[in-house]
Amino acid sequence: MSKTILITGAGSGFGEGAAIGLAMNGHKVIATTHVSSQVMPLREKAKELGLDNLRVDRLDLTDPYDIAQAQSWDFDVLWNNAGMGEAGPVWEIPIDLVRRNYEVNVFLPLVLTQGVVQRWVAGNKKGKVVFTSSMGGLFTPANWGTYVSTKHALEAIAEALQQELAPYGIKVQTINPGAYFTGYNETMADNPFRWLDDSKNFTQRADLRKGFDEFFATPEGRMDAQEMIDRMIKIVPADTGKFRNVVPKQIEDMLKAHQLAAWENQI
Repeated sequence: MSKTILITGAGSGFGEGAAIGLAMNGHKVIATTHVSSQVMPLREKAKELGLDNLRVDRLDLTDPYDIAQAQSWDFDVLWNNAGMGEAGPVWEIPIDLVRRNYEVNVFLPLVLTQGVVQRWVAGNKKGKVVFTSSMGGLFTPANWGTYVSTKHALEAIAEALQQELAPYGIKVQTINPGAYFTGYNETMADNPFRWLDDSKNFTQRADLRKGFDEFFATPEGRMDAQEMIDRMIKIVPADTGKFRNVVPKQIEDMLKAHQLAAWENQI
């Protein structure tokens, strides 16, 4: 059955690819972008592909007027996909950057979601909310703690929402991608170098860069994003499925092993 799906963060990466894929599959898509300059390029792509069921608008989560407008739109699925990330050592990262990461990844999506689901409950609409979490929502590698802690928070919020909204027929689930090559993780890895100072910080820039580069050189750090997009366009509109969706399978197995091992972790 065709759904109307609102996607945040559809200006690039998973969001853009999935918006196009969902529209190609016959769904009505409201693809929203963080900045105005991303709107017209995506509209042009939709036009070139003949996708008159793919609508593109701006939705800057930091703009309360954008949020209020989006909360008034009519759709069946809210996909909270927008996000940003701060990397670097948690013990040295400036706290204002941590707060900003939580604002964008946790607080503002929750503001948007609250307005949508409250309207759904009041109108007896049985919709669905999807959160793009991360493999990092289920474990914490060194030097990624700020970003992945926001995803840990999203996991808790989504799990609570699933229980709270079930009586109203509203479904909730998460999607937890591995480190697919979209440019998102690579750009996030650049962020610490705008504040990290060898004359002030204990963590040295060259050491941090070396660690990031070594990870991105592995197959696990450069997976083809199309695999994830193909799964997303099936998961998001579905009426049934898992609450948590980790892709690919080897990452799911790794996370399960990590969580089991955590019970025996020694200080």
